[in-house]
Amino acid sequence: MSLKPQGEFAVRRATPDEFAVAVGWARDEGWNPGIADLEAFLAADPSGFLIGYVDGKPVSSISVVRYGDNHGFLGFYIVHPDGRGKGFGMATWKAGMAHLGQRTVGLDGVVAQQDNYTKSGFELVGRNIRFTGVPKLARPARSGVTAEVARADHSDRIEKLDRLCFGAPRPDFLQSWVFAAPAAGRKTFVVLENDDVSGFATIRKCIQGYKIGPLFAKTQQAAEALFQACCDEAEPGSTITLDVPEANQQAVKVAEGAGLEPVFETARMYRGTAPDLPCSNIFGVTSFELG
Repeated sequence: MSLKPQGEFAVRRATPDEFAVAVGWARDEGWNPGIADLEAFLAADPSGFLIGYVDGKPVSSISVVRYGDNHGFLGFYIVHPDGRGKGFGMATWKAGMAHLGQRTVGLDGVVAQQDNYTKSGFELVGRNIRFTGVPKLARPARSGVTAEVARADHSDRIEKLDRLCFGAPRPDFLQSWVFAAPAAGRKTFVVLENDDVSGFATIRKCIQGYKIGPLFAKTQQAAEALFQACCDEAEPGSTITLDVPEANQQAVKVAEGAGLEPVFETARMYRGTAPDLPCSNIFGVTSFELG
């Protein structure tokens, strides 16, 4: 791709087909997106996916998803290698932040960008570690806790737990993420205790292997049952990825106990007042793109 240094640059809201180029860039960066992430991502905020163009050619991307009036999350901040160092990234960033307005904004920043995020008013609240590997699960879930496939009548209870662990409402995203057709390559499991959802987890097929996220659970036993159910759903011998908050050492033990290994980390950062999240219930974040 050839770009003129002084070419006409514009940032526009992207259609699903247009934003697919950013998913391809994420793949090229080694982020390993899910095979059907985009439809569910767009359900969260259809106007929150932007592409920067130079003379009509895509060169940059950002997702700036609004969750209600007070919260937003930033991801997919990518500039194509041919366009770096020319100011396109900062222009795209400014357009994205304008879309979010005065909301509290979260992001999961890669190491290379963390200093820049700090300069833009973001503060570190914790780190997430990506664990990946072929899981080794030799024992059943403890204490008789079992997971089952999520049903539509679980949706209100799933949404309640998700809001607790994420810090903002996102019902449209959850409906697509959890209850999409099987062709989307995702499946969600729940653990029920006393007729309440004490945990839920989604596994999705990715370009390489599978990712589990979110994995939210009120107890370690529920988390282990959900993790095992998700791994059992994957094709034998497949790699599994789980993005774990470093501060939740029980979650780290779940990943390490399955033989997964850390491959990189991100920084969870916020501009504005960070939500008070129950870290002990967060065994796996949903995604680095949407929080």
